[in-house]
Amino acid sequence: MNLLQKVLHHPFFIRLFNWEYWSFGTVYTPVIPIWLWYCLRARSFFFFSASNPSIENGGFLMESKKKIYDLIPEAYYPKTIYVELPADPQNVVNQVKNKGLQYPLIAKPDIGARGMGVRKLNQPEDLQRYCLESPLAFLVQEYADLPLEAGIFYCRLPGEKKGRITGIVTKEFLTVYGDGRHTIRELCQQDKRFILQLTALEKMHGDKLNEVLPSGIAKELVPYGNHARGAKFIDDSHRASPALEMQIDKILQQVTGFYYGRMDIRFRSWEELEQGLHFSIIELNGAGSEPTHMYDPRHSIFFAWKEIIRHWDWCYRISKINHRKGIPYMSFRDGRKMFRENAQFEKTIAQLYI
Repeated sequence: MNLLQKVLHHPFFIRLFNWEYWSFGTVYTPVIPIWLWYCLRARSFFFFSASNPSIENGGFLMESKKKIYDLIPEAYYPKTIYVELPADPQNVVNQVKNKGLQYPLIAKPDIGARGMGVRKLNQPEDLQRYCLESPLAFLVQEYADLPLEAGIFYCRLPGEKKGRITGIVTKEFLTVYGDGRHTIRELCQQDKRFILQLTALEKMHGDKLNEVLPSGIAKELVPYGNHARGAKFIDDSHRASPALEMQIDKILQQVTGFYYGRMDIRFRSWEELEQGLHFSIIELNGAGSEPTHMYDPRHSIFFAWKEIIRHWDWCYRISKINHRKGIPYMSFRDGRKMFRENAQFEKTIAQLYI
């Protein structure tokens, strides 16, 4: 690797020259005047709270994943249990067994923060350890062992008979392919996306990163489709066929009071998803959802700003109609409280979780 390559593979320059790794503030600050314009038109800084009346804060911040799952038909998402603190490890193991959950499992905080605290549990001992380490109420659910994962953004104006898909992102998990010569760590050091995850991968895998994979053998290093955990996001919005849109609309119209947000879903094939077959909803996100298809490396920051504003417009229009129907906007006092609580929550969770 020559000097220029070494410079371009330094984390600072990776972030500098690839906008998808910029901080939230860096990406969003230039378009804040547009957001303030919507606030002025709505006469509320927190109009978004009316976008999804059945979800806390409209699903913008600090919403409970359990309460959202409770809105979804059980057949559509993995078997799940909710664990409050203090969590007795053996009792939780017994709950898992009694409910018929099968390993591997996924554990995650009930209130999410960019994928932090999400872990794959392969055996009861892993679950017991998570119970002892988790400082927050959490969910345990079966791992949806389906080969494809996508985030599908959905919008429906209140009163409309049919909603629409406004974006689709598919996800490539952080996976290395062996060459029979280099260790996993060395393979990671050759790819910019992996370099930014090395610290977290060291914590997750330790000495296993010194393993040399046989040629052609793949190893998935992070089993979560989260951008902050290294997944590559690909814009597949062109897959929004009439058949797929009909199925997604059919599914989400069964979630009372849901009009705006992104559904993260695992499934076996696009053809079967169009028929409503072999899928599992991993998460349903509300007003705080990003149009994550914008993070496709092929897109520019200007494309991202266009998509952000386009979806803000949907959120504004939906919230305005719900408000006219009697759904109140969050008060300024409650909105400030929500942001303060979220700031403290993110500070805490960042110190405790990978």
